[in-house]
Amino acid sequence: MKNHKETEGSLKPSLKARHMTMIALGGSIGTGLFLASGSAISSSGPGGALLAYAAVGLMVYFLMNSLGELATYLPDSGSFSTYASRFVSPAFGFAVGWNFWYNWAITIAAELAAATVIIKFWFPDSPSALWSLLFLLIMFGLNFLSTKSFGESEFWFAIIKIITVIVFLTLGVLMIFGIIGGESVGLKNFNLGGSSFHGGFFAFVGVFMAAGFSFQGTELIGVAAGESENPRKNVPRAIRQVFWRILIFYVCSIFVIGMLIPYTDPSLLNSDLNNIGVSPFTLLFEKAGLAFAAAVMNAVILSSVLSAGNSGMYAATRVLYSMAKNGLAPKFLGKLNRRSIPVNALILTTSVGMLAFLASFFGDGVVYIWLLNASGMCGFINWLAISVCHYRFRRAFLAQGHSLKELPFIARWFPAGPIFAFILCLIAIFGQNLGAFTGDSIDWYGIVVSYISIPLFLMIWFGYRWVKKTKVIPLEQCDLSTIDHRG
Repeated sequence: MKNHKETEGSLKPSLKARHMTMIALGGSIGTGLFLASGSAISSSGPGGALLAYAAVGLMVYFLMNSLGELATYLPDSGSFSTYASRFVSPAFGFAVGWNFWYNWAITIAAELAAATVIIKFWFPDSPSALWSLLFLLIMFGLNFLSTKSFGESEFWFAIIKIITVIVFLTLGVLMIFGIIGGESVGLKNFNLGGSSFHGGFFAFVGVFMAAGFSFQGTELIGVAAGESENPRKNVPRAIRQVFWRILIFYVCSIFVIGMLIPYTDPSLLNSDLNNIGVSPFTLLFEKAGLAFAAAVMNAVILSSVLSAGNSGMYAATRVLYSMAKNGLAPKFLGKLNRRSIPVNALILTTSVGMLAFLASFFGDGVVYIWLLNASGMCGFINWLAISVCHYRFRRAFLAQGHSLKELPFIARWFPAGPIFAFILCLIAIFGQNLGAFTGDSIDWYGIVVSYISIPLFLMIWFGYRWVKKTKVIPLEQCDLSTIDHRG
């Protein structure tokens, strides 16, 4: 069978093993770790934050295993949309694809809005629109030049973030034992007030939501698999690092912060884009005697948001291109230029990123939070779709007489893994804004902002199903035929 990726007018394999590894390593390291970890510890205590991030980390581990089995057997830049169309129904694939595109297209705008806030650290009186345009052009240029240029940029963005976390953890451990930064603190901060948990159940659920958003981006390796030189080798290698990355970068970082900074410290609660100077990373670096910590962390956080926007532009463009090729989006979006870049899909995606220009009219922080809320729910819907697609794929694979020995990568703990991930995703989706229901009066605005993605997704799904008269595909009829043989 002829490999569809090697035919003329198709995406070309340009991402090397090191690109795939760093896309996986850097995918979940960003503002969620550098900023949101502080407010998480403040609201739920170090124990509550640690438990919430560990639970979401376990869910992501199972999701990445599921995605790894799918992406190594069927590497495709359409990823979630393709899997949903083949293993559930065309209508589900249509809804998942547009949901994924919307999620990351909006994330581009959100990250650009965040970048304009961060840059004010150095240039407080500069216009937001100018910086939004500059960063948007940089992201567009990296994606327009070639797939390799995207891979290289993500490689170095990830290197910056990884070095920062490693230095942070090393200094943190030395400070815990009193080698630098004063005397040994022991467990007095971690068990402040006799407990490491604080704020009760709703505080824990809130941190769980924040942790889930922090990890969004790990699934991008499923899209990148479609342009990997050797997906059957490179994707599993990257997937296997997910668990250790989560353990080391998130869980260990939160443990170190909880050990060294009391959760009652008001600086933790103020850790946000408008207060880069009180990022928990900055606080610990300054405590270790690094006076330039705020400026350095500001630069690192800026690279993180640009990396997230760059990755979002790549992923949204590739999924939109794949949908066009499969008849789920207008055909003109499936056009490639001479460098095999889906230029029309890139331009449309970039135009949505221009929503960041609203930052100059309505206030930087306000726009960022609004865009963040608009896209946060979509990410959990994408994760839920991964678990559903994997469950259906494995059952269809066996129902059609195949053996697990034929799979290049076998996800562990099936079916417990995808079922566990599915349940936690549902909890995350419906618990997105419980505070809107628990106050003295119902916060209808908060409910709309937090949950609007659910009815929109269902309307797209069932609307397409009604118009096209599609049905759920029987397991025996799921399309398992198109396999990439490069690995």
